[in-house]
Amino acid sequence: MSTDGHEPVMVGEVVRLLGGRDVVLDMTLGAGGHAEALLRSGVGRLIGVDRDPDAIRLATERLSRFGERFTAVRTRFSDVPAEDRVDGVLYDLGVSSMQLDRGERGFSYRTPGPLDMRMEREGGSAMDLVNSADEAELARILFEYGEERRSRRVAAAIVRARARTPIATTDELARIVASALGARRGGPHPARRTFQALRIAVNRELEELAASLPRAAGVLAPGGRVVAISYHSLEDRIVKRFLNEAPDLDVLTKKPLRPSAAEASRNPRARSAKLRAAEKREAA
Repeated sequence: MSTDGHEPVMVGEVVRLLGGRDVVLDMTLGAGGHAEALLRSGVGRLIGVDRDPDAIRLATERLSRFGERFTAVRTRFSDVPAEDRVDGVLYDLGVSSMQLDRGERGFSYRTPGPLDMRMEREGGSAMDLVNSADEAELARILFEYGEERRSRRVAAAIVRARARTPIATTDELARIVASALGARRGGPHPARRTFQALRIAVNRELEELAASLPRAAGVLAPGGRVVAISYHSLEDRIVKRFLNEAPDLDVLTKKPLRPSAAEASRNPRARSAKLRAAEKREAA
C-alpha cells in the first residue's frame, strides 16, 4: 500500500514482469508504490522519474531506507535519464491519487480548489487555458483529449460563463459543465471528460508519452522489458501502436492484462486499467 493511502494498480503483475531485475526505470514515480514493491522484490537499483516536485519529495522520504538502491530524478519522462542499459521500464500513466486528492492541485472535479492541473507547477494552468482559448479551440481539446461528444455545448457554456467573470476554481468549472450537460443519477460526473481533456492539454501528456516510449526502449538491454499501465483509450492506443511497431520488441501481452475483479472492487482507480508489456529482442 502507498503512503497516500492508495494501493498501486496491478502491483502483482508489475512485480511478476519486472521484479528481481538489476536496474529498473520507473518513469512515473508518483508516491512510490510500484517502486517500493519492485525494490522489495529484489530489484538491484531503481531510478524513479517524476515531473511533480511533491512526488519526488514524498517518494524520496518513503524509499530512503533503500539507500543507494533508489535514485529520484525530477524531469519529464520524455527526458530519459542517461543510463548505459536498464533491464526494465515502467509507466503508470495519468494522474495519481496523490494529485487528485489534494484540492490545492486543482485536478479533481470532486474536490474544490484552484483550477490548476499543472504537474510541474510551472507554465500555463488550466485556468489560463479555460479563460483564454477561443470556443473552437476549447471544443477541439474537449473532443480530442476528453472524447467528449458534446464538446461544442460545453465549450459554449464555458465561454458564456467566463464572459461574466473568469473561471478560477474546479467547483466553478464542474458546475458549468454539469449545467450544460445535465447529470444522470448514478452515472459518472458530467465534468469527468472535460477535466481529463484539460489536464492532458495543460501537461502535454500524449506528446510526452509518444516521445518517451522510443527513448526508454532505446536504453533497454536485450531481454529488458517495458511495462505500461494506461487508463483511457488515448494513452492505450499510443502504447499499443508503439509496442506492436517497434522492430526490436516482442509483445508479451497479445491482449492487455486487466485487474482482477477483487482489485477493481477495492481500488476504484484500477477499474479502467490496461497493462501492456514487451521484451527487448536479443541481438542477432
